[in-house]
Amino acid sequence: MLKQVQLSPSAGLSVSQLCLGTMNFGIPGRGHQGDWTLDVDRARPIFESAKTLGLTYFDCANIYGLGASEEVVGQLLSEIYARDEFVLTTKVAMPMGRSATQGGLSRKHILESVEQSLERLGLDYVDQLIIHRHPHAIPGQPRVPIEETMEALHDVVKAGMALYLGASSMFAWQFADLQAVAKANHWTPFISMQNHYNLIYREEEREMIPYCREHGIGLTPWSPLARGILTGAYQGSLEGGTTDRSKGADKQRTASLYRGDRDFEIAARCAEVAEKLGVSSAIVAIAWLMGKPMVTAPVIGVSRVSQLEDLARAAEISLSDEDSDYLEAPYEPLENLLSLGMS
Repeated sequence: MLKQVQLSPSAGLSVSQLCLGTMNFGIPGRGHQGDWTLDVDRARPIFESAKTLGLTYFDCANIYGLGASEEVVGQLLSEIYARDEFVLTTKVAMPMGRSATQGGLSRKHILESVEQSLERLGLDYVDQLIIHRHPHAIPGQPRVPIEETMEALHDVVKAGMALYLGASSMFAWQFADLQAVAKANHWTPFISMQNHYNLIYREEEREMIPYCREHGIGLTPWSPLARGILTGAYQGSLEGGTTDRSKGADKQRTASLYRGDRDFEIAARCAEVAEKLGVSSAIVAIAWLMGKPMVTAPVIGVSRVSQLEDLARAAEISLSDEDSDYLEAPYEPLENLLSLGMS
């Protein structure tokens, strides 16, 4: 059974030790991840299992399935949970259409997008609204003044449409700027950072994680299993995919994110430690993350109940210092993917 933990030292919100990512729930064929999407009936057993396991934290975004994910997630949460039994995040920033006003972090798009998300979810509010990227890092969008973005987000909170704010992948200096603007104007600050962090991509340890530790910001890393590399789904190379996702169009996204020469060596060590402990490689990779300072709830993605049940076991595993050192030893510095515009 997953425990409930405080999302961030800077806020009183409690969440489960794992967060269920919902990118793959929606309408098959709709959105960039459409070739591995589960519809509402195929997703329902996963949500039912989540409740049994004590998982109460769900992560969504308007861009997932171009709104379809929010529709499915909202329906299933209302069927299976009472409103005060779960914590739901959704995101805003990515383009939802071809019009210049259908994306970004302008005041107009933030307010319109949140209203649309709530309508799709069938809710009066979300527990946390996350900006999907920094206001100046969204493809095809103008450089919105960060003051405009932060004031609009503050107004969303004061209107009761979101209770807390979070942010996702950006440079630490950019995050610090946003927080400083919020503080200077007495606007709502961010309480969490959903960053890109796992055993084969650890560049966040340089600046973002120390910053968050210093300022009491909870971490909810995305891609904790490196899109299947750390589970063995790729069998030693990006050409060795064994799942629908790793063999489909999503493989290109994986190749753009994971470019290290020693990625599969680290994955092999993960498998070695897993065999020694009698668990799956996925459990070891998640347990490693859960043992890191400020990491509250890694955002996991699953397509089967058995995967969710397996990953929930990571909360019961504490890796020894020896095992952690063995897993970390091969890592070599990488170019920050944010510099390449790919993260």
